[in-house]
Amino acid sequence: MTEPLVDGEPRAPIAVLAAAFLFNLGQGVLRPALPLYLQQSLAANYRMVTAIPVVFGAGKWVASLPTGYLLDRLGRPLMIWGLLLLALVDFASIMTATYGVFLGLRGLGGVGWAMFATVATTVTVSAPTAQRRGRAVSLLLTSETSGLLLGSAGGGWLYEGLGPTSPFAFEAACMLVAATTVARWTSLPTPRAAMPRTLGVRGILGAVLRAPGVCLMGVTSATLVGIQTGVLVFLFPLYLVTRRGISPQAAGLLISLGVLGRLLALWCGGSASDRWGRMRVLVPGLLAYAVSLGSLTVLTHPVALGIWSLVIGAAAGIVTPLPPAIVGDQAPPPLRGVAVGWLRMMSDSGQIVGPLVMGALADASDLSAPFLLGAALLALTAWQCHRRAGARAASAGHGNS
Repeated sequence: MTEPLVDGEPRAPIAVLAAAFLFNLGQGVLRPALPLYLQQSLAANYRMVTAIPVVFGAGKWVASLPTGYLLDRLGRPLMIWGLLLLALVDFASIMTATYGVFLGLRGLGGVGWAMFATVATTVTVSAPTAQRRGRAVSLLLTSETSGLLLGSAGGGWLYEGLGPTSPFAFEAACMLVAATTVARWTSLPTPRAAMPRTLGVRGILGAVLRAPGVCLMGVTSATLVGIQTGVLVFLFPLYLVTRRGISPQAAGLLISLGVLGRLLALWCGGSASDRWGRMRVLVPGLLAYAVSLGSLTVLTHPVALGIWSLVIGAAAGIVTPLPPAIVGDQAPPPLRGVAVGWLRMMSDSGQIVGPLVMGALADASDLSAPFLLGAALLALTAWQCHRRAGARAASAGHGNS
């Protein structure tokens, strides 16, 4: 089968989109069930439960950049091996009765996640031309978010209806189907451009970091992920219940509105950036995200909080596709795998550091403080992006004079 064309240009590979949906469907099913399984089967306390995402993120952090380097030699099979590794981790997790072994397995699962996600992102940003790269990244993120949303909604039901181990089996099945989908799609492009051998390992990374805007996009991506995990995922539910007196059921509904807003806006960010330019969308998007996040702390009515949750999710959805698209624009094709691996490593750093910093700030100061700090970080990032865009425009104008 061949890739569908739009105006003679390839869309994001359908096999990657399908695999991303299945991958996140399995992850979503496991997300609400994992803490329950740990408490019921391994007698885990709260500290033991919260160590799982940290170890998983550490596995991702360790593997993302090496995957970018290996992509030149091994190509698309890395994505398949990552999916198969996650399936094996799920089956092994069911069989172990020791928390330490279980913890190590989840860290290994993070390695498999990085192998899949790094290659999938590289394939996505490599397939289209720059005029369609933003839309391609948006499609990938839309597939991921859709799977995560559906999986999270059904994970508790699966745990209760079919037993504590059923979410692990379901995720493993999703990974196997996704691996089969990628393996059977023979037209899937394999991003295997020849790396400059004269640079060496450090030289290649140095060349990537010297590409215009790549370092800034790494910091931007880490900031976005750190706020998402450290504020919206972990602290926003607590804020709604403890500070605004909202029931857990209503808090869940308000949080789902944020996910819905993110899902609806993902396409807009990538498509608008293809038409008007990346920075012209990224800078206002970051500022809108900062204003909506910071002003959340002054709202009290549940309806207003629901609308603001939708707005915050939409603002996050607009800016999230842009760092990978910009890295795809700026990194030369032979270095694109390493560039994406570095970008994902920075994102994983935000996933690890964000919850630790924001949680400590909430304990030391006030539960509203992480929201205000997140807004300040977004505004600072927008200013840096604006400076970068201004310097680039001035350089272009000077070159034309």
